Amino acid sequence: MYQFSGIDHVQLAAPKGCELEAKRFFQGVLGMEEIEKPTELQKNGGIWFRCGHQQLHIGVEDPFQPAKKAHPAFYVKDLQSLRAHIKKQNVDVIDDNRLPGYNRFYIYDPFGNRMEFLEKK
Repeated sequence: MYQFSGIDHVQLAAPKGCELEAKRFFQGVLGMEEIEKPTELQKNGGIWFRCGHQQLHIGVEDPFQPAKKAHPAFYVKDLQSLRAHIKKQNVDVIDDNRLPGYNRFYIYDPFGNRMEFLEKK
């Protein structure tokens, strides 16, 4: 019988030509490490990042429409430090206290995709 063992990556969509803005935001603002895409996939555009033991892939979609409800959720150690850092970068933070046992907030990436960050209380 099969078992799921984890998640390799999450992909967010972005418009054509997104790579520099994605690098500025995900690497520069959030501090994720850029990782090289396999050569055979580079022609598709987009950019990949490491997020803990998983990866975040920013893939080109044309026509592009941001994900406003569907979203990845990232566990963070020292969530308040990340929140303060993000606010200093002039990124709007949407606080949410509706999930019992967790501190969390949402942001939107430069392309309008929703992202959640959370930490157990």
